[in-house]
Amino acid sequence: MHQKWQHWNTASRKWLWILVVVGILAALPVIYDRYQTESSSNKVELVFNYRGLADIASYQPHPEQYIQEQLDLLKSAGIQSMAMFESNLRDLKATRRIMIYNAEEVATMTQSVVPTNENFTHILFTNDENAGRLSPVIEDSFTSLGIAVKPWEYKGQKGLIIEIAPEEAALKPMQPDPITFEMLHSKGFNIVPRMSDSLPYDEEATEKLLAYYEANGVKRLLFEGDSVKGFADNEEKMSVKSFANLLNQHGIGVAAIENTKKPQQGFNLLANLIKYNVVRLYSLSDRDALLDEDTIADRFALATKDRNIRMLYINAAPNKNVSKAMITNSIENIINSLNEPGNAIKQMENNGFTLGQAEAFDIHHSSGQKIFKMVVLLGAVAFIALLISYFLPMLTIAVFVLGLIGSAGLYVLKPTLFEQALALMVAISAPTIAMILAVRKINELNAADRNLAPGRRLAHATVLFIKTAIISLAAIPFVVALLNNITYSLVLNQFRGVSLLHAAPIGLVAVYVLLYRGGRPLQQIGQILRAPITLLWVAAAAVIGAIGFYYLSRTGNGGSVTPIEMVIRPFLENTLHVRPRNKEFLMGHPLFLLGIFVSLKYRNWIFIMIFAVIGQLSMVDTFAHIHSPLKISFIRDLLGLGLGLIIGLIAIAVWQIAERCWKKWSPRLKAKA
Repeated sequence: MHQKWQHWNTASRKWLWILVVVGILAALPVIYDRYQTESSSNKVELVFNYRGLADIASYQPHPEQYIQEQLDLLKSAGIQSMAMFESNLRDLKATRRIMIYNAEEVATMTQSVVPTNENFTHILFTNDENAGRLSPVIEDSFTSLGIAVKPWEYKGQKGLIIEIAPEEAALKPMQPDPITFEMLHSKGFNIVPRMSDSLPYDEEATEKLLAYYEANGVKRLLFEGDSVKGFADNEEKMSVKSFANLLNQHGIGVAAIENTKKPQQGFNLLANLIKYNVVRLYSLSDRDALLDEDTIADRFALATKDRNIRMLYINAAPNKNVSKAMITNSIENIINSLNEPGNAIKQMENNGFTLGQAEAFDIHHSSGQKIFKMVVLLGAVAFIALLISYFLPMLTIAVFVLGLIGSAGLYVLKPTLFEQALALMVAISAPTIAMILAVRKINELNAADRNLAPGRRLAHATVLFIKTAIISLAAIPFVVALLNNITYSLVLNQFRGVSLLHAAPIGLVAVYVLLYRGGRPLQQIGQILRAPITLLWVAAAAVIGAIGFYYLSRTGNGGSVTPIEMVIRPFLENTLHVRPRNKEFLMGHPLFLLGIFVSLKYRNWIFIMIFAVIGQLSMVDTFAHIHSPLKISFIRDLLGLGLGLIIGLIAIAVWQIAERCWKKWSPRLKAKA
């Protein structure tokens, strides 16, 4: 019975491989759906922060004239949109629409005594137009908060008294300055409003504001602060749903800011309610706006091409330049980055993008996608069972059956967690299986002939490199199909387990090489346990641990980058258009080729394969960055394989030369000794 069970488990591998192939075929329509989704939006919107321009203008001798001149320059440079924050009294003062006074200043002006029990805010409008346009806005904003507002006049100038301290009054948000809004709109700029959640949600006021935005061509807005509009009152008023309904009613979408320290609260809920009318936004800080033109241009080009960014948000601020004894700013630098000499716009156009109002992806979801995904799921479980079969062959069928049962339950209870877990396990399984099969082939060739000619060793290394890469790449259709959801493309949801993906295949291949290569794992374990621990072992463990820690610190989006790589990366990007991964073409793939070539002659060099798996798992990991377009990820892997093959062949040639030199000179050195 035991032998029959063992035979069935061994025979089941063939059927598991068939299921894997069927799963790959079923994944192809799902992959095409994602490709169509990614290809549905190619407009890039350049958005300038108007508040930054106003701050810069406040240091100029003629602020209003300066603003008009810079707006014309920015417009001609390709900026299509202006971001406008909710205004406050401080903003209106900075743009010289009002003057603000406290009680002491008013007493001095009117030559009266300071009131002992009043600390109100007094404002004067700088002209009749400002008074007529802004007085209703200010009154509505403060009275809606229960703060009394009454008219005031001084020497013929119209004003208001707001019964709240000036320091607090300056913090209260109001709708964007309508005078500035209309001026920017008349100059041909699209407006991208920024909304906060700092005040209680008022559905009527919000509807009125969004209707005004729609009438003036607003298509997308940004949130300011830690949460979306209505989140603070959501439990009590269901205000996020109310706000989402208003956005849908007025055809207005939102933007997700890339790499925020903390996701804005309520954003995922709102995004779902507005049917993912969302685009990703890259923000260039006012500090980064001072970088050289080529660097800024490269950032813009890479953001749009590599990360599906469709809005580029540009900040600028005044800077005190002590050496020049003047106030400087980055506006000219930004213009030069977009045009000559940076040519950011030209680079983006060469990549297939056009300038215009950013549009959300048109989500493609074919009618048969659910059925295809179920077949993909079956193939994924088969792939994982295959991995288990190379370590615990007696459990192959049991693992497959239990995997199907567990998958069904987890899919019903927590489908998102299930898809991520299954995608992670397949991503680990494929490169591990590929490397195990390569190690087995090396052992088989070593057993057949320990004296293979260099030409045959090179041929075997090249063929094995191609076969192993194909098996590793087989994980990609599963990862793409299982995680085909717009939330991943918009980074509203992220693939978890990247560190495990980078570590697990290395550990599993190490276990296989150490324990299974001889075919008797229990015996190998006994030998290892009985081996004396030497200082060399301790030193080797410390070195391997340090290398492992550094390697894992490089994984994920927050991984560190060395100064040398900061030089190499732009060179590769500009030369090849798509940058291959260093760990693939500089390390993993060359190590694989050299490891096979050498271990076919020197058996113990097979330990190199433990580290060579890095190249294989990295190819799969490239597609776990779901915010990157499929086309870019595919090209990146192919470039890594091609360059890795070339560098690997060079490494083999260097090894051959070094080996011949050693054979020639080592006897003479021994003789002299």
